[in-house]
Amino acid sequence: MARAIDVAGIKALDRAGLEALVADLGQPRFRAKQLERWLYGRGAKSFAEMTDLPAGLRDTLADRLALPTPIIRQRQQSTDGTRKYLLELADGATIETVGLPAGDRLTVCFSSQAGCAMGCAFCATGIAGLTRNLGPGEMIDQIRLVAADFGRRVTNAVAMGQGEPFANYDATLGALRFMNAAEDVGIGARHLTVSTCGIVPGIKRFAEEPEQFTLAVSLHSAVQSTRDKIMPGMRGWPLSELRDALITYAEKSGRRPSLEYALIAGVNDTAGELSALVRFCRKLLVHVNLIPVNPVRETGFLRSPDDRIAVFQRELHMSGVEVSVRAERGADIDAACGQLRQRATSGGER
Repeated sequence: MARAIDVAGIKALDRAGLEALVADLGQPRFRAKQLERWLYGRGAKSFAEMTDLPAGLRDTLADRLALPTPIIRQRQQSTDGTRKYLLELADGATIETVGLPAGDRLTVCFSSQAGCAMGCAFCATGIAGLTRNLGPGEMIDQIRLVAADFGRRVTNAVAMGQGEPFANYDATLGALRFMNAAEDVGIGARHLTVSTCGIVPGIKRFAEEPEQFTLAVSLHSAVQSTRDKIMPGMRGWPLSELRDALITYAEKSGRRPSLEYALIAGVNDTAGELSALVRFCRKLLVHVNLIPVNPVRETGFLRSPDDRIAVFQRELHMSGVEVSVRAERGADIDAACGQLRQRATSGGER
């Protein structure tokens, strides 16, 4: 698997990496902030554009590090205004990114990896496996590209695209900090969300971060045998450990994480599954987000009927659990949860 630094160049570096780079080049520390502003505030496409850096430094940077920009290979637009982009990175790896407009908000669902190793049974992304991790700058590029295409500022960003963010923890946090910085992308911390399959060490580490970033955890079943079947990549972290991590997270951060629950007919929407979910959530500071599973041709899974989803919502609410049903966006272009791939599909604008 290629390393991000080999192909992403300077965009593989987080803030500490930029500081180490300028120190290694014998430059004062403030040069790192200048570089950051050019890369992520102004979107420079070459070092030559960075006119407040010394000419010699610009030449050295150009000799040592690539400054790649993704190429849009396909762009599709849903009837609801959602736009999906297939992007090609410097090494030919591809990712998908989604822009979701809603009133005065524009949310970007960005990828943290090319592909995914988690192998969730209902998700299209993991079918081809993991290609590589993305660098922080490759995540920022997705935000900037969507903003440019819509001609407006991105207000929210969610690491819910391809990949498991906590399997690429440092780069993802580096990207969030660039997104949050007022002089860079300028998105408020509480409008930046990381979605994890439930990697327990990552949740515990995230609880210690000083920023008010938000957390979503893909639960999808509170029955261990069911979860192991549909989320094989999580077999190393039992539900009991996940629950303890959520308690720790809420205590240390003071924030309420979301639990994502994709309802699959006959798999995790039974009475027993509902009872287990209620027990799991009891006395937890969480918000349950019910998601009718989206169709993926290879899985054969069907979404739960609306009346079954309503039962889950009602029973959770009556048990004192904060709950909502996620509105479907972009399903007609395979841009909804679990539908992102790494290849072109029919019907796109090129």
